[in-house]
Amino acid sequence: MTRIAIAQMQTGIDPVRNAAALADAAGQAAQGGAAMLFTPEMTGLLDRDRARAAQSICTEETDPVLAAAREAAAANDISVAIGSLALRVDEGGKWVNRSFVIDRSGKIIARYDKMHMFDVDLDSGESWRESNAYRAGEAPCVVDTALGTLGLTVCYDIRFPALFDALGRAGCDAIAIPAAFTKPTGKAHWHILQRARAIEASAYVVAAAQVGRHEDGRETYGHSLVVDPWGEVLLDLGGEEPGIGFAEIDPQRISQVRAQVPSLANRRDIPKSIV
Repeated sequence: MTRIAIAQMQTGIDPVRNAAALADAAGQAAQGGAAMLFTPEMTGLLDRDRARAAQSICTEETDPVLAAAREAAAANDISVAIGSLALRVDEGGKWVNRSFVIDRSGKIIARYDKMHMFDVDLDSGESWRESNAYRAGEAPCVVDTALGTLGLTVCYDIRFPALFDALGRAGCDAIAIPAAFTKPTGKAHWHILQRARAIEASAYVVAAAQVGRHEDGRETYGHSLVVDPWGEVLLDLGGEEPGIGFAEIDPQRISQVRAQVPSLANRRDIPKSIV
């Protein structure tokens, strides 16, 4: 059994305060006996005012939240999966929405850029055009961790089964799905999609989420989840407040589910055209 911690956050527009919140979460997670901490999408900055956000978005080498996470991982002897950070990769170009996995020594061992951009108009009147500011990633990512093989995704990626099919075929034991889900989409689809992805991949899903009303005026759904490979919800942090939760990851549960319903082994390639 491997104990993990999941941080449900209410990230604001000040990266320095957000870095402090992450470091505090790492300390709490370590004190609670966790081997690994998971944080939400946009752990370092959540600001829909892109002109203002641009003043705070740094390169990977200069980002204060990434630096704080690496220091906290080493200081607390804990691995940290940062759900994502907004980062500048070239001057004047689009940003990236990048996940990181940091080992217990503070070393970055994996990076993943969100592949699917959230470009939608909701019935609530909310309109989002992530592709206007962010460059999409081009490839999935898996990494060996204390949990076994971990697949990385971010938020809107959850709606694209082909990505999770690829992670399932890669033999992932767990998949991170950090998010800043809107309230309307969260209420409608959050739990069912998380459970479906766990079942499809026969893997644990760890979904750290943003929650509540943020400094930039948006509201996020919360309900950070840990789901087992059978689709059972092991942890739900609710939709009201930030906080830390813990769950146990059992590798035997993965093998039990895959033996009982061997969908990965029974999988067949589908022709690209069915016409």
